[in-house]
Amino acid sequence: MKRVKIFDTTLRDGEQSPGCSMNLAEKIEMAKQLEKLGVDIIEAGFAIASPMDFKSVQAISAAVEKPIIASLARCTKGDIDAAWNAVKEAKHPRIHVFLATSDIHMEYKLKMTREQVLNRITEMVAYAKAYCDDIEFSAEDASRSDHAFLAQCYTNAVKSGATTLNVPDTVGYSTPEEMGNLISYLREHVENADQVDFSCHCHDDLGLAVANSLSCVRAGCTQVECTVNGIGERAGNASLEEIVMNLKTRRDFYQADTGINTKQIYRSSKLLSNITGVPIAPSKSVVGANAFAHESGIHQHGVISNAQTYEIMNSTDVGIPQNTMVLGKHSGKHALRERLSAMGYDLDDAALEEVFGRFKNLADRKKNITGRDLEALVLHRRNHIAPDACRPVSHVINTGAGLPTTAYIKLARGENTMEDVAIGSGPVDASFKAINRMMGVDAKLDSFSLNAVTDGEDSVGEAVVKISVGDSESYTGTGMSTDIIEASIRAYVNGLNKLVEDMPEEDLNSANITPQTAPIN
Repeated sequence: MKRVKIFDTTLRDGEQSPGCSMNLAEKIEMAKQLEKLGVDIIEAGFAIASPMDFKSVQAISAAVEKPIIASLARCTKGDIDAAWNAVKEAKHPRIHVFLATSDIHMEYKLKMTREQVLNRITEMVAYAKAYCDDIEFSAEDASRSDHAFLAQCYTNAVKSGATTLNVPDTVGYSTPEEMGNLISYLREHVENADQVDFSCHCHDDLGLAVANSLSCVRAGCTQVECTVNGIGERAGNASLEEIVMNLKTRRDFYQADTGINTKQIYRSSKLLSNITGVPIAPSKSVVGANAFAHESGIHQHGVISNAQTYEIMNSTDVGIPQNTMVLGKHSGKHALRERLSAMGYDLDDAALEEVFGRFKNLADRKKNITGRDLEALVLHRRNHIAPDACRPVSHVINTGAGLPTTAYIKLARGENTMEDVAIGSGPVDASFKAINRMMGVDAKLDSFSLNAVTDGEDSVGEAVVKISVGDSESYTGTGMSTDIIEASIRAYVNGLNKLVEDMPEEDLNSANITPQTAPIN
């Protein structure tokens, strides 16, 4: 049985997906969850890209212990220096260097000859090797490169010290048969191919990323690069959960397995969705709401008789919580801890105390609290980013047909409180205007959505906002409540907290962000 390493690039390639940027605290939280999931390698970022990217890679290197931590670098000394300085404190550091090898990329992007590319690979892989034993080399656009030239590129990389050779389908152009054939060709024509790991990195532009990756595994790849929920540039990357469960469910066919703790798949997926504000499609394989649902009477009858008639996986295998016990307002902290533990959430005392307070508030509004409610409570612990972050205290909304809508909002920061009243075109608009004034931010609402976390008339609603200031990137805010206006207010404040926390002081000044700190009332 072949062991396939899972290289997770959610925090690097995945974050390049529009609207999926994360702040430092969120990246660290996601990295820790990936460690629980059991991924072998975490690509923490592109250290040279920005000071924040460097800081993120450095922080993740210090925050996790078991996985290898990789930083991406172009084949230049400056990139490699930055990558090493960012990962050098990791327990298991890796430098991941790349250079394009297709004719179209060499001619129009690199403006380099084949000989220059070969020399650059030899020189820069050796330069990285002087820093670190674990070196991965990727030939960008490998699937559209000349096979013989590509094999020579990889041979040069191996001779210079590369320990992993990554074969990307950068633009998602290949088919499973082509990718499998390419891996087989390279394993035959790259010198000392048996001494390195072959990896694949497939994009989903034609919807074949998972199929292409699995074909590569059959052809001999011992590492697959993927992301949680398949997020990534353009149409995304190969989906981690789909790769892993294919190998697990069809172990007989692929003769391969991973070290992934599959019971952590669902909560990894939900955590990422909660951080980015990008919902999981109901029909999404493995983790979608309908993945284990059966509406057809024929299907229901079969599943009742024997689940294997229509289910090839068990929902518990991927960690989907089962609503075996319903809690209410009379339930205590011990019962909550037991229920969360059964769902796979082991919280320390401080975290449990915070969740318990939110649980009691929810229980006053909702008669029965289900597993999905509890899951949302745990995930939304993220909403208080820093000790000095603003938090909603109370609100009053006056609205009616033919009348202007007014919103009174009260916020707190530490021991101080502030309040404001604003008029808007609706309750959400009025609330956001009041919050903008109090926090001293002229933020633009890029998008807004509401989703039901659970079913029924007392459903918990989740609001997701994306906001920006000037030309800044969008920040995602999420909020949860049985009151959708309250959920919206929480989401907006959450997003503004991230924006203010992330922006350098000079940018805050230029954007005229001067949050009030003195009490108003």
